[in-house]
Amino acid sequence: MQMIWVLMGLALAAAMTFQFVRARRGGGGPRLVAPGSPDAADPADYGFVRQEELDIRVPGPDQDLMDALGNVQSSGQWRAASALLAGTPKDGELRWQRVQAFGGAAALELVHRPGAGAPWLKAWRLEAEKDAGGAQVHAELLVQQAWRHSGGVGSEDHRIILEEARAACRKAALLAPGDPVPFITELAIARALGYAEADFDALWAKVIDLAPAHMGAHLAALHYWCEKWHGSREKADAFSHAAAARAPRGSLLAALPLFAVYEHLPEVVLVSSFWQSAVVTRAVEGALYAVQSARADDPMLAHVRHLLLVFLVNMERWAEAMEQVRHVDGYVGALPWSATPDPAASYAVHRALAVAGYEANGGSPATLPH
Repeated sequence: MQMIWVLMGLALAAAMTFQFVRARRGGGGPRLVAPGSPDAADPADYGFVRQEELDIRVPGPDQDLMDALGNVQSSGQWRAASALLAGTPKDGELRWQRVQAFGGAAALELVHRPGAGAPWLKAWRLEAEKDAGGAQVHAELLVQQAWRHSGGVGSEDHRIILEEARAACRKAALLAPGDPVPFITELAIARALGYAEADFDALWAKVIDLAPAHMGAHLAALHYWCEKWHGSREKADAFSHAAAARAPRGSLLAALPLFAVYEHLPEVVLVSSFWQSAVVTRAVEGALYAVQSARADDPMLAHVRHLLLVFLVNMERWAEAMEQVRHVDGYVGALPWSATPDPAASYAVHRALAVAGYEANGGSPATLPH
């Protein structure tokens, strides 16, 4: 799993000195040239967003969320956030993403202003204790604090915050019967606290009873079954393929095996043929099928496209990689970028590689669909 971040770091170091460029002249794929060379491939030629302007908060556009988040952060008042969540259907992906975004924003505020950050969330919980949205955001905040700022997995602070988060999830569930979000939030807690398989299965049963095709929930559950947590490569593979097999038409669950492959990438890829292996190819084709058949407004679509970009670049499938960039550019709040110290830089490296490979094979801004 750490392998891809090592590769990203190496690529980023190279990018500091050179620009990624085109040319298969003489073979070997994209090569590096000095900045300013006429052969240099420039992502700006395609109208892509500058690296420093990439939004690291969300995987794709959600203007209503940005408006509400801007309101609560500038005013210190919570009602805009409450109204947005109250109007967001509880049985879809969007509510889960918005709860995560509000919780993440509050967590970052508290990092930058310990003890004084996120006054809107504090007021929300004090003034509207029975507001289901506020309870869910509070639970998500605790989970994010545990993962990011508690001394690491296994520390006493980590465990204490997670136990507080579990209690918050259960309170939130009582306030909103039929809403899967509190149970999905608890999936991350179950992974970190090491629930026994029987206990995890009982929690998972609650989730799929309420939202059987919820992609975000399946991604959260997949982590538990991965080798680095409480499962194995085989268990993660079985879980992802079972979900893909029963997915209704148009569901992005067909892309879940690609996430399972990503979670079990070898530490070092020594041969390029790995990216053309049957396992990788099948997972990528399944994800491409899912993307092509999904609704254009599916909130999880950007998540799949971001992960596809990494694989397609490494597979040297440049036109398909550029298709993903065309759809997601501007936003990098998703795996794999969000797991790196600098999500914008990590994404920008792969975007530059995609542009270089695309132009090396005859592509240009004029040939990229809009």
